[in-house]
Amino acid sequence: MCANMTVVLGGASSGKSDIAEKLCVNRMLQKVYLASAECLDQEMRTKAAQHRTKRGADWCTIEEPLEAARVISDRKAGEILLFDCATMWLTNHLLADHDLSRETDALLDAIKSSPAEVVIVSNETGLGVVPENALARRFRISQGDLNRRLAAQADTVIGVMAGLPFALKGNLPAGLS
Repeated sequence: MCANMTVVLGGASSGKSDIAEKLCVNRMLQKVYLASAECLDQEMRTKAAQHRTKRGADWCTIEEPLEAARVISDRKAGEILLFDCATMWLTNHLLADHDLSRETDALLDAIKSSPAEVVIVSNETGLGVVPENALARRFRISQGDLNRRLAAQADTVIGVMAGLPFALKGNLPAGLS
């Protein structure tokens, strides 16, 4: 069973990744960063390189756009895994026309059985308008479902707005406020 699971939710560029990294950085555990974004252009390659540099050399980075469940299943006790982010992972599966329900079930099962601590970053998409096209509506519904299921399984859920964290479930860890 997952030793500890935290979900960090917020809008785009809200500061959720910074908060998630703060949750991990001072832990006396081996740090593993699971990146789900694909670096398909120079802008994304530059952004990824900047993030790796900012995190520092004490992180093991795994770039995996689809197989998050496998990566999480491979984790060991004594590790803390930061999965950034569930939204990109879901988008990758949606665009590949995969069975989102099956992929979500596999992800949640892997998290539940992981002996590592897991921190997951995900976008909150339920605060905006109803999208005008079917693909965007399907994404929004699937993202909402994923977030609800992650939050139900998590020990702690942290919302982030304008870089400020607030507890949605559990308590804010010391040093985040």
